[in-house]
Amino acid sequence: MIESVTIWRRFDYVLLAATLVLVVFGILMIGSATQDAIDDDIIRRVPDQRNFAIIGFVVAIVIASIDYRLLGGLSPWLYAVMVILLVMVEFFGVEGAGGAKRWLNIGIRIQPSEIGKIIMIITLSQYVAERYLDLGKLSTVFRSMLHMAIPAALIFRQPDLGTTIVFLVIWAVIIWSAGLRLRHIALFLFALAIILPIIFPLLEPYQRARVETFINPQLDPDAAYNINQARISIGSGGILGKGYGVGPQNTGRFLRVRHTDFIFSVIAHEFGLVGGVAVLAMFALILSRILKGAREASDPLGSMICYGVAAMIFFQTTVSIGMNLNLMPVTGLTLPFVSSGGTSLLFTMAGIGLVESVIVRRRRTLN
Repeated sequence: MIESVTIWRRFDYVLLAATLVLVVFGILMIGSATQDAIDDDIIRRVPDQRNFAIIGFVVAIVIASIDYRLLGGLSPWLYAVMVILLVMVEFFGVEGAGGAKRWLNIGIRIQPSEIGKIIMIITLSQYVAERYLDLGKLSTVFRSMLHMAIPAALIFRQPDLGTTIVFLVIWAVIIWSAGLRLRHIALFLFALAIILPIIFPLLEPYQRARVETFINPQLDPDAAYNINQARISIGSGGILGKGYGVGPQNTGRFLRVRHTDFIFSVIAHEFGLVGGVAVLAMFALILSRILKGAREASDPLGSMICYGVAAMIFFQTTVSIGMNLNLMPVTGLTLPFVSSGGTSLLFTMAGIGLVESVIVRRRRTLN
């Protein structure tokens, strides 16, 4: 009982509060972006997001109460579940609006690749923590890459290039935080330079078109339409924005997929520069608390779990906002906690729960 009380005293309520602020704000922005919708799927976005937010909050608290080292011990089983779910997508997956087969229908639609992000953080952190003193060996680094590459390859086949890259980023950050040698970093960058030209022709035509359109928008004016409208939305928001629910770019439906890919454009359009900066500041606060948890973790496993969650949130935030500003190609990655997407929200909240599990079990000398 005393230990339980001590754990909740150590709980990072600032991290949880900042997360919930973004989640609630995201639900409000999805409501604005989907107002007057006539499609049933779009109409359900707000109640679905609200329901997943409630479930996500409960999941975060439950995971925080579980010792992360216990989850690390279950690593082989979690890894097997992840691979099985991704293989099931290959054979029984449900296609989305864009034609990609990324979902499983088990009464509700779930996206196993989102589940896989959290499982990858746990299992890869456990793998590296067990071999913490052997990272000077190239074989250890190679096996860690293979650990990531198997599920990443299955996700690439769905096809989902954005999430495949997220897996690569999670691997790179965790292995780097564990003490990757400079010579191995150089070797990895060299291998990446060789592999990228090989992978590019294997992409789906629409994926190649996104990259090519980003480089030269004149190649496909229709594909460039969304980016142009996003930039117009952000630029026309000015300092304070047009006001919640009344931005003409939003209400006039000039901005497509505004509840998912281009939710940040709606925020900047309706709340202006002030609103956009406020959202960025909230993400900065969340990331700073997670990194603080990594520094204060009681062992390498806890530290790497925190770094992995931070990498996932930072990369997705950077790419999502970057593509709204035409600084990066469109990938379809959600803006964490804000964009519409039930499974994404649920398991990003699970990631926050993982970080809290590390924080409440941090070194006692820091109390």
